[in-house]
Amino acid sequence: MAKRLWLLAALLALCCALYMIWDARAPWSFVLPFRGTKLAALLLVSVSVSTATLMFQTVTQNRILTPSIMGFDALYVFLLTSAVFALGGMTLVQVPPQTTFLVSAFTLSVVSILLFGTLLTSAQSDLLRMILTGIIFGALFRSLTSFLQRIIDPNEFAVVQVASFARFTQVETDLLALSAVITALVLARVWHLRHRLDVLALGRGTAITLGEPPRRLELEALILIAILVSVSTALVGPVTFLGLLVVSIARLVTPTETHRGLLPSAALIAAVTLVGGQLLMEHVFQLTTPLSVVIDLVGGLVFLVLLLKGLKR
Repeated sequence: MAKRLWLLAALLALCCALYMIWDARAPWSFVLPFRGTKLAALLLVSVSVSTATLMFQTVTQNRILTPSIMGFDALYVFLLTSAVFALGGMTLVQVPPQTTFLVSAFTLSVVSILLFGTLLTSAQSDLLRMILTGIIFGALFRSLTSFLQRIIDPNEFAVVQVASFARFTQVETDLLALSAVITALVLARVWHLRHRLDVLALGRGTAITLGEPPRRLELEALILIAILVSVSTALVGPVTFLGLLVVSIARLVTPTETHRGLLPSAALIAAVTLVGGQLLMEHVFQLTTPLSVVIDLVGGLVFLVLLLKGLKR
């Protein structure tokens, strides 16, 4: 397992180096800070999405559900649209981005726990019920968002539209330092919980037998997941199937069921996917298609395959 992690780390280092120097025509004093900022954001989003998805699958006791599928991203866009509708786009733009980020992260954490906490603890054994409920929640939030977007001013709609789609080429640099600090604190806590998460992954009954109170750990995990999702969404926007894609690959690449191995493996694979994909899209193929479209396409296919495989069982 260690050799595979080192190989993934080497591949990531190669992708990062190529991303920084490939087709650099401007002075290095401009290229390095410009690309370095986007690279740091890509790495931050990678580790946030992969960690949140892996923890969410541990809490839900299945390998199909992700925060995005259960409606976390749609909830974020709905809360942002509601804020624009209530306060006005110009007022929201004038608010410091750090304040907007902290308020949205806190609100998303509280609302997501209230909405999904009861569902996850009462219907973990019913996979179809959880999937359908997540789809219904997502459809509800998107419908409410669409309704609010139709009645707000067109100029204010532009504020919401920018944040509704993943944008790897336009990073909120003002939030990068704050996001890095918050993510580092959350990741430190997640790494501290890695052995307890291994126990939780064995099932609620087994966890109770081994002396691990599952409800308390699940609640803490949901809070950490909500914070990580808020960080990644605030930086680049929602990417629905990235977490499912990279975690599924990590389970195939890394022959272990422990979070000690899966957490770094999923983070490295996510970083290679984003950095390598952005390198190909920007500098090799020079395509205007957003990378998130390709990721969602491949991730959606992976979701269908896993769903059909689970139903056959």
